[in-house]
Amino acid sequence: MVEGFLARSRIIAPHGWSRWLVPPAALAVHLSIGQVYAWSVFKSPLETEMGLSGTASALPFQLGIVMLGLSAAFGGTLVERNGPRWAMFVATACFSSGFLISALGVVLGQYWLVVLGYGAVGGIGLGIGYISPVSTLMKWFPDRPGMATGIAIMGFGGGALIASPWSAGMLSAFGDGRGAIAQSFLVHGLVYAVFMSLGVFLVRVPPEGWRPRGWVPAEKAATSMITTANVSARNALRTSQFWLLWGVLCLNVTAGIAILEKAAPMIRNFFAATATPVGAGAAAGFVALLSLANMAGRFVWSSISDLVGRKNVYRLYLGVGALLYLVIALAGDTSLPVFVLSAMLIISFYGGGFSTIPAYLKDLFGTYQVGAIHGRLLTAWSAAGILGPLVVNAIADAQERAGASGPQLYALSLYIMIGLLIVGFTANELVRPVDPKHHEPVADDENRERHESGEAEVER
Repeated sequence: MVEGFLARSRIIAPHGWSRWLVPPAALAVHLSIGQVYAWSVFKSPLETEMGLSGTASALPFQLGIVMLGLSAAFGGTLVERNGPRWAMFVATACFSSGFLISALGVVLGQYWLVVLGYGAVGGIGLGIGYISPVSTLMKWFPDRPGMATGIAIMGFGGGALIASPWSAGMLSAFGDGRGAIAQSFLVHGLVYAVFMSLGVFLVRVPPEGWRPRGWVPAEKAATSMITTANVSARNALRTSQFWLLWGVLCLNVTAGIAILEKAAPMIRNFFAATATPVGAGAAAGFVALLSLANMAGRFVWSSISDLVGRKNVYRLYLGVGALLYLVIALAGDTSLPVFVLSAMLIISFYGGGFSTIPAYLKDLFGTYQVGAIHGRLLTAWSAAGILGPLVVNAIADAQERAGASGPQLYALSLYIMIGLLIVGFTANELVRPVDPKHHEPVADDENRERHESGEAEVER
């Protein structure tokens, strides 16, 4: 049990505390760790100064994403037990230290230290930081869990919009050579340590039994998909619902990341033989548009899920996503606007899937250990991060060797993504409320009554 400043008992909100101070605490962490999506800024400088291949320069990013999934899965229970302040502190220490170790590695010319620092140590910070505010936000916002998690996870999607120009500016300002890269890593580590510490100091958990004024308990709401019971992380793994949602998330992410990972070369290849080919600058602009769609989708679609339900919004992600892939496949290189708009919507569904899944888990399993359950489910992200790029790149390479060009490089990949989304759609349709045999027993009637009908003691 964690004691002292980091203990959960030290961050129980006092009377008069506004729950709207918690989303900024979550954003302080998620905007910082979202820097991982801007790793590409460092790829070319590292390749030039340390003699790396493109594959080698991607290793810190790839290991970071793998460690994100693994640390979230294995650390989820610790996050639930020790509380969000402890989790944010660990995330801050690991993520910032990762940059400092990487800076040392560049100075010494030891690339393995960069991989270890950013990928392994920093990746642990990514995973713990990603799940650190999830269950706390849903306890503060039981009336709008999708919106609350959407705010935080939107920060993760938008972190690169800040980090990318900032990193590029520092590399330019510090001059050429390994020293510029090392100094940039050093500044990142120090600044992110300060910024993420705002979340550590600001985060609070609600008092036992707290509920916002005017909130309708789930058992009185007009839906059977929201439970008033709780399921432990261990028992959740024994349910079909967990594995169905694992598949849903994995397939939705696979379909999105298939475009996101290869966005710039894909749009250039698609329209290379047309009267209006897409140049490098326009391709970079397309990538920026996808980043905006990714960020916006994380907030917009998860907020809409509070109104229409999580199952319905996943029908949108998976069903309409499959139709949009079909539109891209059939339109080919005949319309650039159709390609861009379809891709943006697909990526908004990709982002929305990340921010909606915590609320979906809360609906099915309750808030008891939802952070730990969410952490285990994020292994689906790790699997999708390998599957999506592998399918698109392998098929494109094979088609190119066979003499294909333009949209034909990606046609088979597009139809595979349609098939995967249809499978995901079917899995979502199979989701039902969790069998009561998996529910945690209620301690006593008095505690249950206080839990379900407690008056609001903290400002809404």
